[in-house]
Amino acid sequence: MTDVISQSRRSLLGAGSALLFATLWPSLAPAQTGNGGKIRIGVIGSGHIGGTIGPLWVKAGHPVLFSSRHPEELKDLVTGLGKDAQAGTVEQAIAFGDALFIAVPYVALPQIGKDYAAAFKGKIMLDACNAVPARDGEELAAEVERDGVGVVSQKYLAGTRLVRAFNTLNYKIFASQANRPDPKLAVPIAGDDGEAVQVATALVRDAGFDPVVVGKLTEARRFQRGAPGYGQAVTAAELKQKLSLPQ
Repeated sequence: MTDVISQSRRSLLGAGSALLFATLWPSLAPAQTGNGGKIRIGVIGSGHIGGTIGPLWVKAGHPVLFSSRHPEELKDLVTGLGKDAQAGTVEQAIAFGDALFIAVPYVALPQIGKDYAAAFKGKIMLDACNAVPARDGEELAAEVERDGVGVVSQKYLAGTRLVRAFNTLNYKIFASQANRPDPKLAVPIAGDDGEAVQVATALVRDAGFDPVVVGKLTEARRFQRGAPGYGQAVTAAELKQKLSLPQ
């Protein structure tokens, strides 16, 4: 009986994800019309994390434009993924994406936020960036430690509908554990915009993981680098227990 109930619950969740893009809000309407409910995703930074999560979305049927400072270096990546994958500049990724995914060194965020402020306005942005003192500077890392990574990312990516996601684990873990049999690997997320969180939840699920909504952006500090929710390759139930979230 328990198995039947669990299967029914999973079916309902899957149906909810499928209906989400058909019922969400007008900004996604152009993507829905020609892509069967799939949405276009622009990936900013196509290194280890962007180059791991982006292909999972392509395999789930979402058109993805991968970008980097040197888009010509992404030719092999997109060729191997087929017609739903393409490469381009950051400007092209932002224009292409109904949702964006950013995975770059944290030190790049302030400049990226300035350079693309107008284009970012109103865009859903999944943010996987972590502040590493040795790479990104002690000052920026200290700001993240003091104010919380969600708050700081939103400050530098002003105008975006920001959701923290995919920042807690090494890309090799994401690659090996995506779409594993239930229970899926948990991915904590946090955001202030309810619709953006809904989209992020569906995209985490489409990538083959189990989303766990931790709370608003202020709560993203609970799974930032060095926090209790960071580095946890666990199920949703286990992550909720570690973070004292309702089951």
